[in-house]
Amino acid sequence: MKNLLVTGYAAHELGIFDQKHQALKYIRKACLKKLIPLIEDGVEWIITPGQYGFDLWTVELAIKLREKQYPHLKVSVIHAFANQDANWNEQKQQYWNKIKSKLDHFDVVSKQDYAGPWQFQARDQILLNKTDGLLLFYDEEAADSKSKYMKEKALKKSSTDDYAIITIFADDIQSAIEEDMLNDIEP
Repeated sequence: MKNLLVTGYAAHELGIFDQKHQALKYIRKACLKKLIPLIEDGVEWIITPGQYGFDLWTVELAIKLREKQYPHLKVSVIHAFANQDANWNEQKQQYWNKIKSKLDHFDVVSKQDYAGPWQFQARDQILLNKTDGLLLFYDEEAADSKSKYMKEKALKKSSTDDYAIITIFADDIQSAIEEDMLNDIEP
């Protein structure tokens, strides 16, 4: 697998409204546990739709991994439409602009502003066509998300193509919390 699609919960779907939320530490740890072995097994590109939440948190991690340990790693964000971030508050826009400046690739599927759900469908199809697998932070038993649609599309693709689906579940986040607690106890 060379090209990995990464997506999952939007920040608001998890009740996270700023970059200081305590849960981010554990979400990032769980993501790294899945991401690093994939990179070591040959992933060259991390590609994401770039929604504010798991997508951008993973992009941020991938950029740090590229800077510190995996210089071959490339990072791409492909938005569904132009000015996708226009309605984000100033804090989110500053966060996005900092990340955007370090991307290897950025593009939009539709060069116009939001015009309808077809833009998301077109983006998802392009992302699935350009990738060999999906790392998805989604747990239907924990919380609902628009990510279920990407999961359905990836499952359909995996039924006919060699398309890997790797999932981060709520249990993975809980394991990261428990590991952290154990590390605090150990002398």
